[in-house]
Amino acid sequence: MPYFETRDGTSIRYKELGEGRPVILIHGWPLSADSWDPVMMAMADKGMRAIAYDRRGFGQSDHAPTGYDYDTFSDDLADLIAALGLEENIGLAGFSMGGGEIARYMSRHSGKGITAAALVSSVVPYMLKTDDNPDGVPQETFDEMTKGMKTDFRAFFTGFFKDFYGVGGPGTQVSDEERHWAWQTTMKSAQWATLQSAAAFATTDFRPDVPHITVPTLVIHGTEDKTVPIDATGRAVASQLENATLIEYENEPHAVFATVTDRLAGDLVDFFSKN
Repeated sequence: MPYFETRDGTSIRYKELGEGRPVILIHGWPLSADSWDPVMMAMADKGMRAIAYDRRGFGQSDHAPTGYDYDTFSDDLADLIAALGLEENIGLAGFSMGGGEIARYMSRHSGKGITAAALVSSVVPYMLKTDDNPDGVPQETFDEMTKGMKTDFRAFFTGFFKDFYGVGGPGTQVSDEERHWAWQTTMKSAQWATLQSAAAFATTDFRPDVPHITVPTLVIHGTEDKTVPIDATGRAVASQLENATLIEYENEPHAVFATVTDRLAGDLVDFFSKN
């Protein structure tokens, strides 16, 4: 697999499939670029150049000691774009915490080269419950997550992925093997990267970044998402963007890349074919 080097010397693994209009796919916490494989194949089949990369600290990228904040994450994205020589007509799709890279890139890097974006089960605009964000997730929930990861990192994620994939819920069910893959992938990440990245997506307020997302934007979110509640995120950001289209996946959980893979791939291909 190829790698590129970021401005702070971190080695980031990426992969690409197909030729044509470039679409960069940003994975969610705590997985890797491999979660995008079926979507990449669908895009390549439709004449697109699908690109995905492992966030620093995850997958096969360097376990960097620092840089687990959204300014650095967006700089890493900018460095990938520069390394690949991409200059225009770029699509971005971010799943879960990957939506944060999109929002911060659009503000911090002026959205250079981006002409369309997709936010899938995304944490944008703000996850944390506050007086002015009443639909968010209480701080106590994130505190419990941190405690669980520090107490027994491996056991915590066995339970976490049940909600992540909506086990026993009304949506589409995945195989035990899919959840095992997610657990195995997480175990390859750096524990400090996992903890610091969780703090980043839980507490970063992207509301100041949202006005900078001026390109056509597709928002996709499952109505039964227990990991990133739709009211505080998908519905909220869609209402704040003039050029947004919201598609709600009825009864689906957080991990729509696995529960409704074909539908997600089709919606993304259709969107990026037209925008």
